[in-house]
Formats: sequence, structure tokens, C-alpha cells
Amino acid sequence: MTKIYTKTGDNGTTGLPGGTRVSKDSPRIKTYGSLDELNALIGVVCSCTLPEAVRKILNLVQDDLFTISAMLAPRERAGDKGRGISGITDANVQVLENEIDTCETQIPPLSQFILPGGSTAGSLLHLARAVARRAERSCVALAQSENVAPQVLCYMNRLSDLLFVLARFVNHQNSLRETHPAFAKRERL
Repeated sequence: MTKIYTKTGDNGTTGLPGGTRVSKDSPRIKTYGSLDELNALIGVVCSCTLPEAVRKILNLVQDDLFTISAMLAPRERAGDKGRGISGITDANVQVLENEIDTCETQIPPLSQFILPGGSTAGSLLHLARAVARRAERSCVALAQSENVAPQVLCYMNRLSDLLFVLARFVNHQNSLRETHPAFAKRERL
């Protein structure tokens, strides 16, 4: 087995497929990092007690995040067509939309802003939503200089919506009331 450390990144660069080295703060590497952080956080959520349907969609999302990272890898070698990566398609986005629609039929309609929180799983899903938004911004920034499939941007936008709805769904399943920000309470007085 090879060692986990290579020492090749000690100068602040990292290698890309094809052998090119780039700064560890390049838009591509920042995007990889945000996607990796989001995937790890979803793994933490999956360590919580969850309804099986929620765990199933989160596991699917984790696979999709790996696919997105692979899609964002440069294709610098001649003949490199993506190494068998099927990619994120409109169908992947539709799966997220279907899950959002299903969850929304099982939770109260949203009439005002809510504070992140609730159960441990619900709170972590709210955090995952915020990290997903950051990952989406990283994908958008990368798309300004590199070729990023439009389905990736669409998927990332839907993903944060899904994580928000899943947070509400999990909290509702645990009979936890949503908390509204103080400004909303002042407006009602």
C-alpha cells in the first residue's frame, strides 16, 4: 500500500488528472473542497437516527457529489472522455425535485423564516444546506472560467432546497416545533 502522504503538495500546489499542478486555492480545488466538506457533513447526518427514506436519498446524494467532483476534473489527456463517468443529468435533478415535493406534502406550509435547529439530525441538515450553498457558489465561480455542465449548477441549487426541506421533515417527524427569528415575532406584536 502506498503512503498517504506524498510531500508533493508541501509547496501549496496539488496535482490534477493529467499531471498538471495548480495552487490549492484555485477555484477548481476550492470547489472540490466544498463538495468534499458537504459530502462528509452528509455522512455525519447519516450517522444520526433518520427515517430510512431520508437515509436513502442522502446516500444517493453522496454518490452524486462524487460524480460531480469527477465531472469537474479536467480532461487534459488525449482521448480522455470522462473515464466511464455517466455524469449528472436532468434525471438526477428530477429525483431531488421529486423528493422535495414528497416531503413538502408531509410538513406544514412555510409562512415565514425559521431558525436552523431542532433535533441533532435536523440541525445538521440545516448546516448541510448552508454548506451546499457555499459549494454551489464555488461551482458558479468555477463555471466563470471552466466548462461546468449546466446540470451541475442546477443540481447544486436543488440540493440546498432538498436539505432545507429534509431538515424540516426530520424535525416534524420528531414533533419539534419550528422557531422563528425575533424580528418576525416583533412584527406580529
